[in-house]
Amino acid sequence: MDKTIEHRRDSAVPLLLMCLSTSLLISVLIEVISGRAAGWIGPWPDYAHMLAHLEEPIARLRWIIGDISEVAFYKHELPALGLLAGAGLAHWANRNGMRWQGFAICYGTGLWPWLVISSCLGLMFSHLLWGWTLGNGTWQPTFVAFVSLPAATVLLFGAGWKVAINGALLGALLVTPASLLLVNYLCYPLHLPVVIGNVGGMAIASVLAFTLYRLTPGLVRSVPPSTAPLPAPCVSAAADYGVVWTLRRVLADFSEAPFFGNELASAGLLLGALLAYAISPSGPAYGSQLLLEMVSGQALASLIGVLVWRRQWMCLGWYPTYIPIVSIVPAAVLTLGGSWQVVLLSATLGALTAPPLAVFISNRLPSHMHGYIGNVLSMAICTLVLLPLIGLLCGGA
Repeated sequence: MDKTIEHRRDSAVPLLLMCLSTSLLISVLIEVISGRAAGWIGPWPDYAHMLAHLEEPIARLRWIIGDISEVAFYKHELPALGLLAGAGLAHWANRNGMRWQGFAICYGTGLWPWLVISSCLGLMFSHLLWGWTLGNGTWQPTFVAFVSLPAATVLLFGAGWKVAINGALLGALLVTPASLLLVNYLCYPLHLPVVIGNVGGMAIASVLAFTLYRLTPGLVRSVPPSTAPLPAPCVSAAADYGVVWTLRRVLADFSEAPFFGNELASAGLLLGALLAYAISPSGPAYGSQLLLEMVSGQALASLIGVLVWRRQWMCLGWYPTYIPIVSIVPAAVLTLGGSWQVVLLSATLGALTAPPLAVFISNRLPSHMHGYIGNVLSMAICTLVLLPLIGLLCGGA
């Protein structure tokens, strides 16, 4: 009885987020389909309008919610709400053993409620501490705490308010300023893709944080780790690694960066992004109007990666084929344009090089550090090396 009550308390906030996100998305979709969107809200403010009016509460709220989908380079409130709605549904389906749940969200750990709470708290703390950096009207990496240390802390140390809050605090105190420093004092002056500063900050700050956890275990543990209660995992059926599995895996890769890794979460993210593009092509993807090219390249990168590294998926059970989706491909499209050459080269080169490099690095990390550090380091290295090569091969496209 006590476990049931505790489980309901743990799930209340995320399920509320899921319901709110779902209702908002459905309301907007109904208005768009019925042709009344323009009369209801007028022209949907695009990215440039949001960036120019961040001193206004609505624009600032849009920016904060958009941070949730920033890791995929979509930066819009609708894909963010779609991601949360789809993930909430996936968690409910996982906990209730539904056959249509897809890949078990958060790797079947049952930790999604705590993970999303910690990630959202990290995002809120980051804006409270560093939101002033948006005052100069330039893009800043305020999203990084949502997809880095807080979630990794929960996955490594388990459920509980101590883990969730301390992970969120260190995400805001370490990850966000590290990325801000790299973006503003390295990427902007040297005209490097800002993703290098984003993920570089995540890696540096996470190494510091996990070292701190090791030296001060009371930050993340109230009881010895051998007796710490963890939710029982609920894993989906065994994979056959056929055509259907491949397509499902490609879809799930879109939500892998926030540690969800589930088709329903990815579907919500993509449907929200496409809906945002349909309403205002200059809304998502930083107003570039390159969302369709970006999504095409991301899907192609994952497909190539899943096919090439299929044997690794079979042997290891998981492989970081998602990496080019959130680094090389969107960075190349935004920097070099949306030509088919850029899309094809970035997807192919990213899929072939980034996953094995990430595994190589992660396998050499100390045991007290989460392996995602290897993933983000691979993103930084491959983006730094491959973008100039792609630009050269495409003739400066």
